[in-house]
Amino acid sequence: MYAFHGTPLVRASRPHPLRRFAGVAAASLFVLSLTACQDGTGLKDGGAASASGSAAEATGGPATTAAPSAAPTSAPATAPAPKTSAAPSAPSGAGERVLCNGATTRVTAQPVSRPLNHMLITVKNIGSKTCDLTYHPVLRFDEMQWVPAARPETRPQAVVSLAPGEEGYAGVLLSAADGSGEGGTTGHRLTIAFQGRTPLSDGGASATPNLPAAGVAYDSSLTVTYWQRGSADALGS
Repeated sequence: MYAFHGTPLVRASRPHPLRRFAGVAAASLFVLSLTACQDGTGLKDGGAASASGSAAEATGGPATTAAPSAAPTSAPATAPAPKTSAAPSAPSGAGERVLCNGATTRVTAQPVSRPLNHMLITVKNIGSKTCDLTYHPVLRFDEMQWVPAARPETRPQAVVSLAPGEEGYAGVLLSAADGSGEGGTTGHRLTIAFQGRTPLSDGGASATPNLPAAGVAYDSSLTVTYWQRGSADALGS
């Protein structure tokens, strides 16, 4: 389970801000249901794919060698077992990819005028290696004890991979335009956590982008998109 500074968080869809840890089991089932039938990152990688595991995916399981129709007369009584190995990984320093997180990227979070009640998160790869933005950002305003849900319809077809200097995006719905959200409050500090290769696993250093001096208003409608290649996709425009 993902944690901020050692405090477990639970996933909830349209939760009341005072909800604590009662939804841990439901949150896990929600995340796993979104990533069932997906690969180790929850999505098919559309970038420079990691070679590890590609042979198994192509055949539905590890490669095997068919037995010969007849053993040669000179064959030993007990033949050595065929070797099984994963597909070779990319050479170190050549096409090697890492996870995008607070240590490898520069992160900003900025409210936008359109669409209403939205904020855009921008992540720029400032490292020397291509990095992967897996799943979606995990948001926490101040000391909130619930995790905003990710909108499943925004899940991309491939993991967003950023070459050095490239940017990725996520959109945040802060509050319901029709006022149906509950528990409206203002956040003054935002922590963005990154996920690893499995849902809600630790993806490394978090980021704390600056917010406007007046803070950011949000309510129980708070949700986030999956990581996107373009800002228009993140904001649904």
